[in-house]
Amino acid sequence: MAQPQKEPLRPLTAEEHTELGRISRSASEPAGAVVRAKALLAVAAGQRFTDAAQAAGRRSGDGVAQLVARFNRLGLRALQHQWRGGPPRQYGTAEQARILAEAQRPPDREADGTATWSLVTLQRALRRAPDGLPHVSTQTIFAVLHEAGYSYQRDRSWCPTGTAVRKRKRGTVEVHDPDAVGKKT
Repeated sequence: MAQPQKEPLRPLTAEEHTELGRISRSASEPAGAVVRAKALLAVAAGQRFTDAAQAAGRRSGDGVAQLVARFNRLGLRALQHQWRGGPPRQYGTAEQARILAEAQRPPDREADGTATWSLVTLQRALRRAPDGLPHVSTQTIFAVLHEAGYSYQRDRSWCPTGTAVRKRKRGTVEVHDPDAVGKKT
């Protein structure tokens, strides 16, 4: 004899049932959301948690029980991916704003040693600045820029073709390539 369910699924509204059906048949929704929708529909149809898990392509009914409890609390938001851990963020909104401000500033060729920003040159500039971030990593910079909608390929600045600034022992030198136009075509 099967044990009674500790927290049964609450009755679905018509909108929730329609949306779960749409998500369960979707090819463009995340695969996890599709599986969770299928499991919830199976439970709503009267199947036990274990049978619903197997119908959705999972092995254990425990995950379905947790999903049902989460659905009862959150509704359709329970289908979204849940954060599973990892280290906490070390940089808050003020630090993220500082990273974005530095990325939006055009680099100074003499002070920064570059004409365009890369992750390493941004990291170097942020670590050197008096109000900067002394321990920021390139992965953190990339994540902040990516979340803000920046793409390095689209947003970078360009220096003139055939001209480059190089660091030498005697200082910075501007180097010109006489064949730059021929190489470009």
